[in-house]
Parts: sequence; C-alpha cells; structure tokens
Amino acid sequence: MRAVLVAAAALVLAPAAHAASLQLSTRAFSPVSGPMTIEGRIGSPQRVGVRLATVKGRALGWLDAPARRSDLLVVWDGGIDGKPLRDGYYETQLVVGGRVAASTRLRIDTRPAQLAGLRVSNGGNPFAGDGPLLTTLTLNDDSTRKRSAQIHFRLTEGAQVTLDVERTSASIDEIDTRTWTLRPGPHTLTWTPAPTLAPRTYVLSLTTQDLASNVLTYGSPDPHVERYPRAPVVRILGVDATFTRPSYMPGQIGALRIAADTATLEAQVFQAGPEHEVTYADYLLAGVPVTDPVTIDWHARRDAPSTIAFQLGAWPSGLYYVKLTEPDGSFGYAPFVIRPFVLGGASRVAVVLPTNTWQAYNFYDADGNGWGDTWYVGPPQREVPLVRPFLRRGVPPFFYRYDQGFLHWLYWTGKTVDFLSDQDVEATPADELARAYDLIVYPGHSEYVTEPEYDAIQRFRDLGGNLMFLSANNFFWKVVRENGVLTKVAMWRDTGRPEAALIGVQYLANDRGERQGVFVVRPSGADWLWSGTGLAPGSTFGELVGGYGIEIDHVASASPPGTTVLAEIPDLFGPGLTAQMTYYETANGAKVFAAGALDFGGSASTPPIAKLLENLWARLGKP
Repeated sequence: MRAVLVAAAALVLAPAAHAASLQLSTRAFSPVSGPMTIEGRIGSPQRVGVRLATVKGRALGWLDAPARRSDLLVVWDGGIDGKPLRDGYYETQLVVGGRVAASTRLRIDTRPAQLAGLRVSNGGNPFAGDGPLLTTLTLNDDSTRKRSAQIHFRLTEGAQVTLDVERTSASIDEIDTRTWTLRPGPHTLTWTPAPTLAPRTYVLSLTTQDLASNVLTYGSPDPHVERYPRAPVVRILGVDATFTRPSYMPGQIGALRIAADTATLEAQVFQAGPEHEVTYADYLLAGVPVTDPVTIDWHARRDAPSTIAFQLGAWPSGLYYVKLTEPDGSFGYAPFVIRPFVLGGASRVAVVLPTNTWQAYNFYDADGNGWGDTWYVGPPQREVPLVRPFLRRGVPPFFYRYDQGFLHWLYWTGKTVDFLSDQDVEATPADELARAYDLIVYPGHSEYVTEPEYDAIQRFRDLGGNLMFLSANNFFWKVVRENGVLTKVAMWRDTGRPEAALIGVQYLANDRGERQGVFVVRPSGADWLWSGTGLAPGSTFGELVGGYGIEIDHVASASPPGTTVLAEIPDLFGPGLTAQMTYYETANGAKVFAAGALDFGGSASTPPIAKLLENLWARLGKP
C-alpha cells in the first residue's frame, strides 16, 4: 500500500574514449530507508572505481576503490569510511585511469516530508471537546454539521500523502485509504464517511513518502498515542446515552447523559427479557415497552453532551433501557437496572448482572484519542471509566450471546427474581444478602469484581447461601472502583484468593471462539440435574447451539473438597485443556454450581438446557 518510490537516475555520460556509463538506482537517497545501488560500465577492462565528490568536484572518498575491470556494482549505505554524510547535493564519479569518465548528481535526504500545522475540522461547527486534532461529524438527516472532515496542513516538500481511515479495537482495521501526490505548500484533504458508517471515533492516519523514500506516519500503531506524531481523529456522533449509575430503585429520578446532534429525541422505556423476540446483532436490544414515547426538545443541547433528570417508574426489579430515537430513525440505548426496593421482598433469588465486565469490554472512546477507553486495547490503559455509553448504540458487549438467553428463560418460565448490579452487591453487607436470598445467580461473564463484592459473595456462601455461575472466567480479576473509574489490580489467584475456592472451578484457557465443543455427561451421582433432560452419563449436549467454548474453566487444587465434575468438553483447546461443569456442597448447606463455559448461559432457553436449569433452580432456589 505504502509503496516505495524509486526515481531512476538519468544516465549521465562523460566524454570518454570508450562509452562509459554511470547509473544510480535513485538520485534522491535516504540511507535510513535502505541502501542504493550504483552501476558503472566501460568498454574494456581498465582500472575503474566510483568516488563521491562535492558538487564543485572536490573528492570526498571512494565508494568502490579502483580495480581492473570493465563493469562494477556498488551497494552503498550512504556513508564514507563508516561515517554518515550530511543531507545535501553530491556528485558521484566513475573514475577510469585516474580521470572522471562519467558523473551524475545525487541528493542525500534523510528528513521526511512533514505535515506542518496539521489540523482537522468539520467546516466550523465544533462539538464540545473538539480541538485541532478532533472533529465531530453527524450523519443523521437533520444535522447542522457537514458530513465531511477537512484535513489541513502545509507540506514541507513534495511527496505522496496517504490517508488511511482506521477503526481501532484490540487491533486496527483499515476501512478506507487514498493517496495523493502533492507539491510543497498548503493543502486540504477531504474525507466523507459512508452514510452507513457506525457511530464511533476513527483515526485519520496520514503517511508521507518523499522522493528519497523517507516515510513519516502521523498516527499510532498502539494506544501509546503520545509516542508518535498525532493523527487527526473524527468522531461520528450517533445517539450516545448513558445513565450515570448502573442501577436505581423503583420511582427514583435517574441522571441520563445524552450526546446527540438533533432538534428532538423520542424517549421510550423498555424492559429486557419478557419479549418473545431474539436479536442476533450486537447493536440491537429488544424488550417490552413500559412507557409511552415522549418527545424531548434537544435543540439547545445539540452541541454538547447534557445530563437530564429522567423519571423512572415503580417497575419490578429487572434490566431496562431507554430507547432514544431521532426524527430520521437513528437511535441509541441507555440500559439500567432497577434494583428491588426491599432486598428479597419479591423473591428469594437475586440475579447479578455483570455491569463491571460490561464496561471493561466497552471500547467507547470518551477522550477522543481514537482508542477505546478499556484495557483491552492494550497498554498503557489500565483504567475503565464507568460513566460511558456502550459503543454499539448503547448495547452491553456480547449481550445477545451471553445474557439475552438467560433473561428469556427467566421470564418465559415465569420466574420472579431481584436484579442487582455489581455495585449493589458490593454495597450490601453479606449478612443482609444472606437474610434476603437463598440463591444468587451470576448468569453472565462476571470477570471483574472488587474486593467488597468478592467478600460479600464468599461470606454469603459461608453462611449457607447457594450460588449459580452460568458462564466462565468469573471473579478472575481484582479491580478497584474509585471516582467512577475501575482500575485493574491483579488476578485474584495471585492475591492468595483463587476463584476456584469459591466457584469450584477457575479460568483455564481461551481461544476466542475458534473451537466449540459439546459437553459429555460424566458419572457423578447428580441424577437430579439430568432428570427429564434425556441425558445420562455418556450423553452429549450443546449440539443445538453449535457447542460451547470461547473461555473455559477447570477444577484446581483450590477447589472445595467434594467438588464433582458433572460434565466435560474433553480437550477442547488441546490435550488437557478441558472445560468442566461442576457442583459442590459445603458443611453448612451451601450449594454451588458452575457451568465451566463462557457462553453456556446464553443457551438457557434451548433444550435440554432449559430443563437442566429448572432442575438447578428447584435444588438451589431453596435453603
């Protein structure tokens, strides 16, 4: 893509008795880009060499000392006697029998073309937070902003300039590229995103390449953006919305933060789970409406994020979301949890949604540097801001795959439960949890937990409370929550508190979903679990959903005594890398189940898992 420019040198012949020639691979040479070649030819064997001189002819040194021959080839690194030369013009000379038989001029240039005064704009209508290297575009039909970004700079020398539009995550995806050949001086390049391009930030990486093949890139190959020349960033604004807290009590007033370039918004609240609709996209939520749509006048707030008071209803505990829709149909979601007014008042079962882990996997770029504000982009990011919209129109990461199925199973089978966020658990004394609930369920991927949450759940178990983990890689990382930010501290097992001691299994391996496998039922004596499922030792399950995997758990030396392996996916990721589903009971009556595969909970509404969960519910849902 960024091809090396090669300028063939003009053949320069000096008057000589025989046809002498001197040819250079380039007349604009940058030693930092690699060596160049020099070819010399004469009509018959003689003492011939190649020498470098100033443009006035003063000899500087031999590039290839004279020797008897009729032709020569020099691969030159740009130095004389091991020392580099200054940038500038020089003369290469083909010396035959002590006199110059041919020569040609050469320019050494080690400085790349620069984009002086680089900046980006949207035509003069900035959004809050925009600056010289960040501009905001809106692609909806009633936007007051232009749909194109203008990149302004002064080119210090003639060069090719390549624009690569990049979408970053844990890696970089190039979504558009263009190249121009430009003269020195001021220039403006325009990038117009496709109308269907998803709202988020995009890096406009720019690369210059001059005649000497010097290359300079504006933009970072990793999140260490301060180490590289900064590239412009374009924020395509959708309807970006989030509540400032993960959960509220029924009837409270929530603080809803919205960024949208529109005159009006239609807001409607939905409850996720009871709907008989399955979504298979990471940017869609489905639910049943609990309010009528209302119109919000946004005309005076379209140039900056704004936080509004949003009245919540006296709704049952659950997962809800506000759908915000612009007049042209563009939309975004703001999910939130309604926690119970009284713990255990409606149910003796609590479901903890993975609100910490949702934000940890959220690649939303709040600071506008082109990289998501999550440690999953790589170092140096070790913090996760919690008050951010979710990247894909507000949908929690992996929701349709890990969480939706369990919610459907709950509501479709008539279960009543209390819903809590991670923050609700850590704020509740363990003894109070034990008085309120017989069972606490972690249905999704709860990888990141604070010490207060770990303490509370461990104490709940020690007091005889039952636990159900329907995913894998749970309670893996210790995090600290402070001033609205999560900071990753250490793996819990490295702090002396291995998660297997609580869950029964712990994280073993991950192949990002490349291999999926079916569980094989093992003899365990847990006939109650398989009752009515049609399964028995040796049976397999998971074929209906294409198998399980992604991340898997396995028993460890810290697993509680009596931990029983109920089913396995043998050697899923290689010999010994086996996913294990487990169950154990404690002397004080606690019962703990762990699924052992990351995506198990998402299959809750499918057979035979639906019946298996009914059996679990019947056993663990009571003291």
